[in-house]
Amino acid sequence: MNNKTICILFFAILMSPFLYGQTSPAGTWKTVDDNTGEAKSHIEVYEEGGKFYGKITKLLKSDPGTLCDECKGKKHNQPILGMVILEELVPVKAYWKNGTILDPENGKEYGCSIWFEEGKTDELRVRGKHWTGLYRTQTWFKVD
Repeated sequence: MNNKTICILFFAILMSPFLYGQTSPAGTWKTVDDNTGEAKSHIEVYEEGGKFYGKITKLLKSDPGTLCDECKGKKHNQPILGMVILEELVPVKAYWKNGTILDPENGKEYGCSIWFEEGKTDELRVRGKHWTGLYRTQTWFKVD
């Protein structure tokens, strides 16, 4: 390969996330209570093994020692602070899907997908979907 070809390939690899509109959801996000509109918690979204996960890093309304008494299995009666609630989201075009999200308030797990609205990389849309097809979408806000 000549230098020009190498430069073009390097540039294409470097620019590929922008060409496909995919900005990483990694970072810390503030959740908001659906009923009151008050800030509720901070979630750190991170990548591990090509999949994205999210854990609760700060509780803004609840006692930091709060346990997930409604959770099932290994998460039952575990501290909510530090708990992984987003699991195994895989990148697909301009969003991430095929993962799960846990609602620590009721202990239920839902299918999950996340994405950015066009031009709004400081707002993450998070959709939990029940097996019946019913879903709820929240907006999480980037924490600086």
